[in-house]
Amino acid sequence: MTDLGDFSDFAGDDPDDSSDADRDRPAADAAGNGRSERSEAAAGAETAAAASAAGGDGVETDSGERDDAGSTDMGGVTDEADDLQFDDYDADPVGDERGVGAIAVSQGLRVSEDPERTALRAFVTAGNRERVRLGKYLVVPYPDDELLFCRIVGLEYAQEFQADDATEIHARRAMRRPADEFEERDFKFMAELEPIAVLFSDRGDLKRRMVDRVPKPQATVGEATDATQIKTGLKIPEEGVFLGHLSVGGEKVRTAARPPTIDYRLNDDYTDGDPLVFRHTLVAGGTGSGKTHASKNILRQYLSAERSYEMDDGRQVQTAVVQFDPQDEYAQMHDDNPDMDDEMARRYEREGVAHGGHDDTLALVPKMAGSSYPGANHRAEQLEFTIPFSMARDLPWLVAGSSLNDNQYPALTELLNRFFRNYGDSGTYKQFLQFLDDPALKEELHESGRVHEATFDAVKRRVRGVPSGVFDQDARPITELDHELVRPGGLTVVPTYHLSSSRAKELFVLAVSALLIDDKLSNDPASDRIKETPVVLGMDEAHNFLTDADTVQARKVIQKFTEAAKQGRKERLGLFLITQDPQDIADPVFKQVNTKVVLNLGDEDAIKSVNIPPNLEDKVPYMEKGQMVVYSPDNSEPVELTGLSTCVTRHGD
Repeated sequence: MTDLGDFSDFAGDDPDDSSDADRDRPAADAAGNGRSERSEAAAGAETAAAASAAGGDGVETDSGERDDAGSTDMGGVTDEADDLQFDDYDADPVGDERGVGAIAVSQGLRVSEDPERTALRAFVTAGNRERVRLGKYLVVPYPDDELLFCRIVGLEYAQEFQADDATEIHARRAMRRPADEFEERDFKFMAELEPIAVLFSDRGDLKRRMVDRVPKPQATVGEATDATQIKTGLKIPEEGVFLGHLSVGGEKVRTAARPPTIDYRLNDDYTDGDPLVFRHTLVAGGTGSGKTHASKNILRQYLSAERSYEMDDGRQVQTAVVQFDPQDEYAQMHDDNPDMDDEMARRYEREGVAHGGHDDTLALVPKMAGSSYPGANHRAEQLEFTIPFSMARDLPWLVAGSSLNDNQYPALTELLNRFFRNYGDSGTYKQFLQFLDDPALKEELHESGRVHEATFDAVKRRVRGVPSGVFDQDARPITELDHELVRPGGLTVVPTYHLSSSRAKELFVLAVSALLIDDKLSNDPASDRIKETPVVLGMDEAHNFLTDADTVQARKVIQKFTEAAKQGRKERLGLFLITQDPQDIADPVFKQVNTKVVLNLGDEDAIKSVNIPPNLEDKVPYMEKGQMVVYSPDNSEPVELTGLSTCVTRHGD
């Protein structure tokens, strides 16, 4: 087998290597000798005829001049050929090129109700290929001024000429060639398009409808650069709660407008249905993805003085935000961000983004024996509270220290009812433990058949498993702090970082949440303030509190939050759940969430659980800090966003 090596021994065009030509020449001369002689004779006859014709016209020809003019060189080319010139013509194309390419039909052109049967491809011209990216938004005009709004979902090179470049020679030539010598015109560059909507004008307003027509072959394909077209095509509201800027592949979409970016907002009025804040929001992201940064930016928008919601009696009332804070970060929203300069503040103002510390911020601090809250990283007002044991009358699961089965939970309810009949609402957790220590009570309940003695002992153990120092501490009870807990336009942060156990954190969070939910859903609420104020209930590390478990108390908690989620639109209650483990949130609650804001997640189960479109799902593990996917079917098409790089309030140390 011949070794091609590096072709250094091959020089087929070298004039010095003429041995092969010399060997072939005698055979060629012998083969063509007769034809050559006949050709020379014919050529001579043609020359004589030409001379005779010239003489017949009466033109005198000097023999010397004729010899000069008719002389030839050894190659048979006349001297006049050296003086030949061609006329110059203007070959520039008429008109200006628009767009990035044109619709191609070589592989079919079809739009269908079945996305799998849609075939829509565009040829991208050589000069536009470097700026074409997956996910980029394009527009294709119809002859009657309607537009097809679409998105690039595939890019590929195809052969322009029939050739097999999968060979050793082609590969090694490419390996020697500089990268910038690639010739784009030698290949086709095709973009596969996903049709999203048809844009049309209705009495001067741009509107959208489902794709119901196919574009013409060779129709111009252009980049979508008009903000109104892009927002209409993606069904993004013009007004609402700011979340971030529209992006493709981590780069913000740019337009010819000022500002050049496209703001993404959540619907916030009753024109097109209920405000999406009351349809509930999930913010999911791994550690370091920027989910707390993003959550602060979103929650700050709900606290804007310009944002209010209509209640059943017609009043416009500002939102109250109650945020549970396991890492002691959200009380910083009281303070301005020292990293925000004047230029950035003016930019936020131009874009209608609420920014700056929120003065009406209160840290409502759980009081627990043996724990103290430092609160040194913010300047918000602080107020301690305790959970009165009387809340267990309506919420028996508060004192279920660990799992109770279906037999034990009714026994706990029976014991609590009997206790509060004897002690009233002033009864304490300590008194309840003493109540359970009475052997006569155990014997009475066993003999009456109400509570078996083994069940009694099991309940007693569970109740004693509640962390000490949670109930009835030296602070104001949360049941008396409804006006401090819920304030129109106010932010209440409930920090739990300082609490000594996860069980204690769970008790405080669920007790305050249940208080809010019960008054919101009740026809006879204990607090009119809570009932008559729009509330956003924020819960960081929501997976720790709303996980689905096979215990009675877990089912009771999930049932309460599911009912709250279902009634949220009617009662003006919005859940704002923040988590790094969305797969652990109970399914009945998760199904009620309409808006999902997904930042970087590395866990495959977590990514699958948020149930976003596959094309965006694949991007999630690779997103940088602050990049996010927003999936809100009642608001817009699924989109990729870039959040604000500078937090609108203080964030971090």
